[in-house]
Amino acid sequence: MKELSENDRPREKLIIDGRRSLTAAELIAILIRTGTNNENAVELGQKVLYGYNNDLTALSQASVQDLCKFSGIGESKAMIIVTAFELGGRRNMAHGSQYDKIKSSLDIYKLMYPVFSDLNHEEFWIVILNKANFVKGRFMISKGGVAGTVADPKIIFKTALEHNAASIILLHNHPSGNLEASEEDIMITKKLIAAGRLLDLPVLDHLIMTNTEYTSMADSRII
Repeated sequence: MKELSENDRPREKLIIDGRRSLTAAELIAILIRTGTNNENAVELGQKVLYGYNNDLTALSQASVQDLCKFSGIGESKAMIIVTAFELGGRRNMAHGSQYDKIKSSLDIYKLMYPVFSDLNHEEFWIVILNKANFVKGRFMISKGGVAGTVADPKIIFKTALEHNAASIILLHNHPSGNLEASEEDIMITKKLIAAGRLLDLPVLDHLIMTNTEYTSMADSRII
């Protein structure tokens, strides 16, 4: 039998032993297919991982431009890695059923964690509930940069009313990892609560999310 090249061995291992048998570097090697003149695909995968301290969460937040800084990773390979992580993230998002009942802020956190877990920019979302507090849908209102995003009341309530919401929950993330609500966060939340009262559409909570934790303004009695 012809000896397999270094680049082909992870593929053979995947076929014979299954996906769980591969290391993270070997999985990356299958994605990028080839290495360089000085290193095979597995070694190149190991180099990329090492650049992110072997932290897959940190790697999942990398952009195409970030990955292209590694010698041997061109735009095509970088796009494949980014796409793989995005597909995995969307698969996790699909686990949140529209029939989930919300009983606490922790339920919301568990529902929305896959949405916010790997983001390196801010996004503002709403979760809409029916009268029995079952989830009817979740919608991104805006996407911003590292420092902030916009929560437009017109878009928020238009989206909620179009989907016959009985109540809504607000969420946005802080990529910095800071869980503290800013004065602006509190101000816009109180403004949205007041608008919701006029429309008979209660705003139940506003969660600030990071990669690992969350703060509930309702639990903290900020609102």
